Amino acid sequence: MRAKLVAGNWKMHGALSDNAKLLAEVMPGVADLSRSKQAVCVAFPYLAQVQSILAGSRIAWGAQNLSQHPKGAFTGEVSGPMLREFGCSYVIVGHSERRSLYGEDSDTVALKYKAALDAGLTPILCVGETWAQRTAGETERVVESQINAVVVKFGVTALAGGVIAYEPVWAIGTGQTATPAQAQAVHAFLRGKVAAQDAALGAALPILYGGSVKMSNAAELFEMPDIDGGLIGGASLIGGEFVAICRAADR
Repeated sequence: MRAKLVAGNWKMHGALSDNAKLLAEVMPGVADLSRSKQAVCVAFPYLAQVQSILAGSRIAWGAQNLSQHPKGAFTGEVSGPMLREFGCSYVIVGHSERRSLYGEDSDTVALKYKAALDAGLTPILCVGETWAQRTAGETERVVESQINAVVVKFGVTALAGGVIAYEPVWAIGTGQTATPAQAQAVHAFLRGKVAAQDAALGAALPILYGGSVKMSNAAELFEMPDIDGGLIGGASLIGGEFVAICRAADR
């Protein structure tokens, strides 16, 4: 049985006082949950604060990106070993905003995925299609190629240490969301592609949905057999909303 995971992606939001207030609302709201996992992925400057606040709680924390290099002359970059020093469990790799705004291609994302594994982190590998790609019938081709970038370089067993997040680009920050049936279809496709190479891994692989999950649609999405939780954007910045989503995953 795959435990559901709800991971908040704060993106470039936060302030010391706001973070403390938000976590003070979220922590008691999820303290009694036992069947699911929770995490928040925060901007680099707030890792020390979040580590201090969340230490000893049931909420894990992580980062939103990392370098593919463990150390070196890479000004402005942050490595996996650095993230581990701040107690990170997770790191997001290949988010659509990193791909579209900063030119990260799937080969680079695959290297970052492996760098996360090498540092003892759980990478959350984001895959997803644009609206143009969906309307052209290319959804499956796009998401398969994004996962294959990891599989071709490092083998299908590399997926055993990570989490997949399907985030249709057209449903991020737009107010749109895939219907539960649309999301389930892509999740089932991804699981089937992995299972074709390793049946046990395919059955165990956590696949999150990451397209505008809210308290109003979380329960219906999480009821789908191949949706194992969510990668939550804007709703993770609202304490009551995030708690409600976490509680939906725990049911």
